[in-house]
Amino acid sequence: MSAKPSSLPGGKGHGGNPGSGEPEVEFPGKFYYITLLRDPVSRYLSEWRHVQRGATWKTSLHMCDGRTPTPEELPACYEGTDWSGCTLQQFMDCPYNLANNRQVRMLADLSLVGCYNMSFVTEKKRAQTLLESAKKNLRDMAFFGLTEFQRKTQYLFERTFHLRFIRPFVQYNSTRAAGVDVDNDTILRIEELNELDMQLYDYAKDLFQQRYQYKRQLDRREQRLMLRSQGGVLPRRAHPDTPAEEGPEEGARLPTEDYMNHIINKW
Repeated sequence: MSAKPSSLPGGKGHGGNPGSGEPEVEFPGKFYYITLLRDPVSRYLSEWRHVQRGATWKTSLHMCDGRTPTPEELPACYEGTDWSGCTLQQFMDCPYNLANNRQVRMLADLSLVGCYNMSFVTEKKRAQTLLESAKKNLRDMAFFGLTEFQRKTQYLFERTFHLRFIRPFVQYNSTRAAGVDVDNDTILRIEELNELDMQLYDYAKDLFQQRYQYKRQLDRREQRLMLRSQGGVLPRRAHPDTPAEEGPEEGARLPTEDYMNHIINKW
C-alpha cells in the first residue's frame, strides 16, 4: 500500500477497505480511514444472527490485487440463495466462514499473504502477518472507536476532528448478540475461531485508552491555562464534555512518550 490509511494526501485513496490490495483511485481532497471495532465474541454472534435471518454478502467481490478469489480459494459455506436458519454449530463448523477473524481480515493488507490463496505462505506465517498488518493499519488511522465504549468513542472523535455531535452517544448493551444464550464451551470455541480478532481487540483497547488519556491531558492542560489567566480555580472535572467512566478499564495505562510523539508528529 503506497498510501497510509490514516491520511491520504493528494486525493489518493483505495476504493475498498485498507487491506483490499486494490489499485488506488483518484479522489478530490483529503480522506481519512476510520473504523469501529467490537468485542469479537459479540460481533461473531451478531453476524450469525444476521446470517440466520437471511443476510448474504453475495455482492461483495472480495477484490485483492486486482482480481476476485476463485471458488477454490473461497468456497461457499452453503448451497442455495442464502444460509437462513443455520444453527450456531453449523456457522462455526464451516472452515471457510469469513466471519472468522473478520476484523483482522478487513483491516490487514491481504496482498501480503497472497490474498485468498492459502498455499502462498504457511498458516502460521499468514496469521502472524495479517495480525501485524491489522495492528499497523489501526495505529496509522486518524481515529478508531470501540463499540463497548460509546461515550469515549464520541469524545475521541470530536477531539480528533474538531466536530461536535448534537446529542451524546448512548451505550446500548441490549443487542442481538446479548440475547443469545450460549454456554462457556461455545464461547471458548468462538474465541478459538477468532483468535486473531481477540488479539487485535486487546491491542486496540490498550491503544484506545492511550489516545483517550492523551486527549484528556490536553483538555485539562487547556482548562488550567484558561482558568489561570482568569484567576479561577480548576474544578474537579476539567472539561464539561469529558465522559464519565463506562466501566473498569482492563490494562488501562497512561500514554507513553513514544505514543505522544507519534500523535504530535502526525496530527
